[in-house]
Amino acid sequence: MKLVIVTGMSGAGKTTALKILEDMGFYCVDNLPVLLMEKFAELVLSGTEERNEIALGIDVRSGEELPLLKNILKAWRQRELPFSILFLDSSDEVLIKRYKETRRSHPLSRVGRIERGIALEREKLAFLKEEADCVLDTSHLLTRELRQELEHLFIPDKTHSSMFITVLSFGFKYGIPSDADLVFDVRFLPNPYYIEGLRHCTGEDKNVQDFVMQGGTGEEFLKRLMNLLDFLVPKYEQEGKNQLVIAVGCTGGRHRSVTIAKEVFERLARPERYMVRLEHRDVRKDGGR
Repeated sequence: MKLVIVTGMSGAGKTTALKILEDMGFYCVDNLPVLLMEKFAELVLSGTEERNEIALGIDVRSGEELPLLKNILKAWRQRELPFSILFLDSSDEVLIKRYKETRRSHPLSRVGRIERGIALEREKLAFLKEEADCVLDTSHLLTRELRQELEHLFIPDKTHSSMFITVLSFGFKYGIPSDADLVFDVRFLPNPYYIEGLRHCTGEDKNVQDFVMQGGTGEEFLKRLMNLLDFLVPKYEQEGKNQLVIAVGCTGGRHRSVTIAKEVFERLARPERYMVRLEHRDVRKDGGR
């Protein structure tokens, strides 16, 4: 069980951090009332909840209940409960700039100056910063760099990528998938539609697969495609992308695209480096070519 309290200065990136942790598999709860924290911790740390990784967002919006948190944390430390505190901080200058850019008011200076709200917030959160297991300054961090920092902190023994890849076959006659990140056209491969015994089969059938892959063109394409993906996927990860949709299309989405998508899926999943799923959008639709 892993319980992480995510807190820090308003505007320092707590909401972004919680979203990143959620992508990493954490069950995230933001702005839970302080008075409910003990009961919540009892539930998640007792093992009655199926979730093993919990991130709990706490900030100055807790208001008058916030000072009560100090005693709660002290009691947890004494009981040796397995929790940690991540405090996100940033310079006053950067916080002011972020508030001005977003045109939002600081929670402690609704009708006053932002500077005063920031100063008051630092006072109220000082005990949390002192208690923190990790203080992360986000003044000059890009989102992808924040993701890397959080992965380093909370997945230290990470042996596989956090990228989730969907390999999707489709038919161009039904439109290109709107959520596709990469689109590959395989209409240059041999078309089983014109073979009477194969027309009503799909790329899930071995005889169709053999027909599509005949002559070596399909294998050569896959070799070059996998080299391209080996280069691209880590680059997407470095930019903070955690989901990728690779769309493979032929005319009707029944034969060639299904065959190639299946091969791409198996080759991506084989080293167990990525989380990969396979989907055939149009394979059951009538028609083809």
